[in-house]
Amino acid sequence: MRFYLTTAIDYVNSRPHLGQAYEKVWADVIARYKRLCGVETYFLMGNDEHSQNVYKKAKEAGLDPLEYCGEMERVFRARWAELTVSFDDFIRTTEPRHRAAVQKLAQRSYEAGDIYEGTYEGWYCVSCEAFRQEKDLVDGKCPCHPTLTPEWIKEKNYFFRLSKYRDRLLAHFEAHPGFLQPDVRRNEILRLLEAGLEDISMSRAGQAWGIPLPFAPENVVYVWFDALINYASAVGYGTDDARFAQWWPADLHIIGKDITRFHTVVWPAMLWSAGIEAPRQVFGHGWINYGGQRMSKTLGTSVDPADLVAKFGPDPARLYLTKEIAFGNDGDFTWERYEERYNADLANNLGNLVSRVTAMVHKYRAGTATPAGSGGALATVVTDASTRYHQAMGRLALHEGVAAAFDIVTAANGFVAEKAPWALAKNPQDAGQLDAVLFEVSEAVRAAATLLLPVTPTAAAELLRRLGDTTPAGEVRLDRDGGWRNTGARTLQAGPAMWPRTDLAAGSDRPAHVTTKETPVDENAGATGPAAAPAAAPAPVADAPAPADARIAIDDFMKVELRAAKIVAAEAVPKSKKLIRLTVDVGEAEPRTIVAGIAEGYQPADLPGRMIAIVANLKPAKLMGIESNGMVLAASPEGGAPVLVAVDERVAPGTRVR
Repeated sequence: MRFYLTTAIDYVNSRPHLGQAYEKVWADVIARYKRLCGVETYFLMGNDEHSQNVYKKAKEAGLDPLEYCGEMERVFRARWAELTVSFDDFIRTTEPRHRAAVQKLAQRSYEAGDIYEGTYEGWYCVSCEAFRQEKDLVDGKCPCHPTLTPEWIKEKNYFFRLSKYRDRLLAHFEAHPGFLQPDVRRNEILRLLEAGLEDISMSRAGQAWGIPLPFAPENVVYVWFDALINYASAVGYGTDDARFAQWWPADLHIIGKDITRFHTVVWPAMLWSAGIEAPRQVFGHGWINYGGQRMSKTLGTSVDPADLVAKFGPDPARLYLTKEIAFGNDGDFTWERYEERYNADLANNLGNLVSRVTAMVHKYRAGTATPAGSGGALATVVTDASTRYHQAMGRLALHEGVAAAFDIVTAANGFVAEKAPWALAKNPQDAGQLDAVLFEVSEAVRAAATLLLPVTPTAAAELLRRLGDTTPAGEVRLDRDGGWRNTGARTLQAGPAMWPRTDLAAGSDRPAHVTTKETPVDENAGATGPAAAPAAAPAPVADAPAPADARIAIDDFMKVELRAAKIVAAEAVPKSKKLIRLTVDVGEAEPRTIVAGIAEGYQPADLPGRMIAIVANLKPAKLMGIESNGMVLAASPEGGAPVLVAVDERVAPGTRVR
């Protein structure tokens, strides 16, 4: 079985932007998924270089156009490498293999009577390098470039008989309802076809930058006619007939919604004219906006994908682009949302779970998780999630596939809280149950990591290593490894936090000074909790004694035992507006419970995984009926919410703070 996948090739008149990265990452996830399913996959990307805008940009830079395109190829390749995009081929439209394919297809179409000479007159968008009909304009502007007014152009060139293929296209859409997805794009193109088609220009006169027509060398092939043929030239059309027969037709074109007409109307007609099959499927994805606005360098709403990678690395960027945007719909990006999802999905959820699992297996079983039992509830969760994952990925609902993988992670976190392995470890008679719990949670995380390999390839491979899966990366198969496996002891590897939590308030105007803040008594505690100390009376203004030296000796300070702690779980205290109940790992046999008055500054869901500092030798006290064993340290900004004192992720829980 073979699978041939392509993305749109990119104009090189500007550097890569987040919208292009979105498309490439999605296509890469599909390609990696197919490979993990054991399907021989060919994944094509590339650059579109014969644009007049590219030619102008090169001249502005004082470079030969081909030299400029070579420099831009390095820029694009570097950006895709940063995002770990695993394309098998990268085509440039200035390559000899592409030139041969373009000239062959143009000649075949000309001989079929589908190309003729004529004069065209109409609106032309310089940025799109496409002619626009009057009805397509929005307030006289190009719908894709609303700040630009199209030019009225009249020129003599060669035309392609697109109108001839209108009925065949309608029949093709009816016979192949999945040819264009999602349905909203399909319906748009059907309306276009039902309204009728006009012949389109396929050449430009008076230009040297482009591929000459074989039957009229004084004309170059129009950039859109030229660019579409890359999908065929990359697999041997015009240069290697055997290879072309092996890979064509393409199984899937991933392109933006603004160019679906070219790919589902013009491209199939061009292929049919030359006696070639149409591609099997085209998927027109939506756009990414920035804070609700379309990305634009002019408006300052453009995002460089390199900035996402620089922030947290390639895998969090890939996860956001895959999980947070329903493929086919428009999506939105903000830095705040990006950081929130990083903390919630990776730092708190998956990352914290992996750290806990490996730590417990090392603490209670010397690093080895041994199978025991049938898997129970977690095995059912994994089986169900794996089924939903495959179904979603098969219909290109990648966001649903990723969500299914994270359902396993959520269930595993709940499983640990429910089974409390630290409590089981206290009783020798529970040794078998402890073995089962530790193995089952580690197996659930291993299955989730396998499902996430196409999305977060580097991180998922590291997760599998830490979880003791020794299968070589190239030999992992989803049908075998993406479900529940109840055999074989695993040696787990501990390591530093894979995704240290980021401070969403970094760069704010919070005061730099830090003070300790005792856990406050809830205002509703009444007789059920300790009374709050009365406020100190103001010192008299007159006759005030000279202030005593309030400094303490080192011996006094050393009586306070400060330790690093990791928040394992957090929940609001009922009937309290200020208190949160924390379960913290202090490097002891079992976690501690600490009640902290930090609810004005934090939501419980945002706390698990944080490294904090606590007073570990404080006598227990009951707050709202809950025994608190310790006190967290927090800053007390004047008039502001409490801010936890953070500890570096590299510090192990229980480490003494001096």
